[in-house]
Amino acid sequence: MIAADLRKRRPKPDTTWHLDEVYLKIDGCMVYLWRAVDAEGEVLDVLVQAKRDKHAALKLMRKLLKKYGFVPELPITNDLRSYGAAARKLGIEKHQQHG
Repeated sequence: MIAADLRKRRPKPDTTWHLDEVYLKIDGCMVYLWRAVDAEGEVLDVLVQAKRDKHAALKLMRKLLKKYGFVPELPITNDLRSYGAAARKLGIEKHQQHG
């Protein structure tokens, strides 16, 4: 109950989200760090995955939608096609913009 109350009090993020991924080494293993940041620079969520594919993009997007409960007005991504495929699967592809 306390956690639910704290989540309700958390301020809503900006409606413009920047989604990106970076390749890095963690404990000797090369992995992708996927992250989402709102227009104000607030980190919304991060995800570590071994692959840079549709499944990983879909996992990040689902996590964000579940956590914040709304589709961002303007999700900005790089030209990685996995974001588009994940957005189509979720039915939110009309919102996506490349930047």
